[in-house]
Amino acid sequence: MTNNPTGMEIPAEMRAFAEKSVGEARKAFEGYMDAATKAVGSVEKSAENIQANTRDLGRKAMGFAEDNVHASLDFIQKLVSARDVQEVVRLQTEFAQAQMKNLAEQAKSLGGSAAEASKAAYDKATKG
Repeated sequence: MTNNPTGMEIPAEMRAFAEKSVGEARKAFEGYMDAATKAVGSVEKSAENIQANTRDLGRKAMGFAEDNVHASLDFIQKLVSARDVQEVVRLQTEFAQAQMKNLAEQAKSLGGSAAEASKAAYDKATKG
């Protein structure tokens, strides 16, 4: 006689099925965790790339700002040395034209850099 007080024994086939199910569930979970870990690593790498690109854009923008301030100070220096109103108008016109050209070039440069950074981040994210 068995030591089972209820008199009901779990069949060996049922125990084997349950053990197999637990093993398969463990294997599926490990696969899921492996995929999740790889996904997190990919996201972290993308975030690092985005931060680096953002820093580069910030540095470029600060360089442009510095250039613009220097140009403004140079303009002011010329302006205070002007001899008459006509010279003031000429200096102002030249400065405005030069700054509009510079700003257009700076915007184009920043836009191009931002587009390149976005494309690089997208490529890395989609290619793993």
